Amino acid sequence: MENNNDNIVMSKYAFERMQSKDERNDKWRNLTIIILIVLLVLTNAMWLWAWNQYDYVDTEEYSVDMDSGEGGDNNYIGNNGDINNGTNESNETQNTIKDA
Repeated sequence: MENNNDNIVMSKYAFERMQSKDERNDKWRNLTIIILIVLLVLTNAMWLWAWNQYDYVDTEEYSVDMDSGEGGDNNYIGNNGDINNGTNESNETQNTIKDA
């Protein structure tokens, strides 16, 4: 007949030694977890502090100076997706083709 019992037989002193070792390991593991949580909170707080050091300007009206060089085209896409084509300051005449 087979014995399906998976019991381990060991002395009382060996069991107590292993149990005290596990308790020490648990204390270090818990201390490590607490330190990591504190470091996570500190780094997030530092990022928030650094992020809030910038001055944000919220203006409805803004302008962008555009120079197209020697009569070239100049486009600017603003914050809201508005396209500003600028002005063409060239002295050249523009020819238009008309379909007959």
